[in-house]
Amino acid sequence: MRADSRLPRVLHVLLHLEQIDKPVTSDQIGGMLNTNPSLVRRTMAGLREAGFVGATKGHGGGWVLEKPLSEITLAEVYAALGSPQLFAVGQSGDAPDCLLERAANAATSHALNAARATFEAELRKVTVADIVAPHAEEIRAHLESLPD
Repeated sequence: MRADSRLPRVLHVLLHLEQIDKPVTSDQIGGMLNTNPSLVRRTMAGLREAGFVGATKGHGGGWVLEKPLSEITLAEVYAALGSPQLFAVGQSGDAPDCLLERAANAATSHALNAARATFEAELRKVTVADIVAPHAEEIRAHLESLPD
């Protein structure tokens, strides 16, 4: 199973949107993430529906933040992405009438549900703004060193 990296990638985009004072096109975001702009548009649509970003069309248009990052939790971003599956582990369906398989599936499901609940609880504790706070000085110095 291929890893789903949408959550950290979208967080990366949101952090950049906060730093840029003009709309950012899907092409620009696609270049930053090394992905197709149409994939960017589909992914950003979920963030727009959640009220985190907005989009303007036409010349000079693109994606902009609509809500401060300090008011967006990682759990909310995860939900806007459709709460992707965390693990490749799943239930067996080889012998659905077998009580032993059902017991194994129940134990696996219980552990996966507990892991998901813990993951989501941790995401609720952190805002998007919080994830860069430990690096604020380093980020500020980097931004100041960039040419205008």
